[in-house]
Amino acid sequence: MLAVLALRPRTAVATETLVRELWGEQAPAGAFRTLQTHIYHARRLLKEVLPLADELLATRAPGYLLDIGEDQVDALVFERRVRQARSALADGHAERAAEFLADVQRLWRGPVLSNLSVNAVLTGRIAHLQELRIHALELRVETELRLGRSREFLPELRALVNDHPLHEWFHGQLISALHRAGRRGEALQAYQSLYRILRSELGLEPSAELRRLQHEILHTEAPEPCRAPNRPPARLSARRLTSGAPL
Repeated sequence: MLAVLALRPRTAVATETLVRELWGEQAPAGAFRTLQTHIYHARRLLKEVLPLADELLATRAPGYLLDIGEDQVDALVFERRVRQARSALADGHAERAAEFLADVQRLWRGPVLSNLSVNAVLTGRIAHLQELRIHALELRVETELRLGRSREFLPELRALVNDHPLHEWFHGQLISALHRAGRRGEALQAYQSLYRILRSELGLEPSAELRRLQHEILHTEAPEPCRAPNRPPARLSARRLTSGAPL
């Protein structure tokens, strides 16, 4: 209940929405009265640390409102920092984007609301934040490579590939960075690793773009910069395929 209110600070949330999140679509008889009891106990708990708990958790038509600022909710700060990083990078300010993304990295401390039993309202919000985290990771990769730190970033690229084995763009950036570092053999091994994963997990081959990258590596004598796949658009990754891979 408090999570729903916190994710919509200073916005009245309808009692029907809170009931649906607490009990799903099959709310028991007396659910609205039980919600009032939950609100009462929440205010009592808040009063132990905050003297103005009644004003903080206020009754506002058509339901209740949590009177806190967006800066007090990590999830909302996370969203804002991702937007700021994307804008800074688009404007050519990679160093500034890196600063925003450092904040993003600090704010993500594990699965969202993993200690709660959630229903439709929070499930959708969690999915959005998880997808936004993937986008933030893509932005971080692009920022570090644009700043010319591909060699230093190789360990993190390997970790991303390990954590997201079906995300082809991460693989492509690792392969490209290895080639630019003069490590053609490792670049080709990384391609073969992706090939095996896609074939065994999904019966697919790497995308045409990655096959072109492999061909370029095979036929490039010197480790000159080669074109890595473009970053996928916000909130979506081309051929980011899933089969239960961890986020």
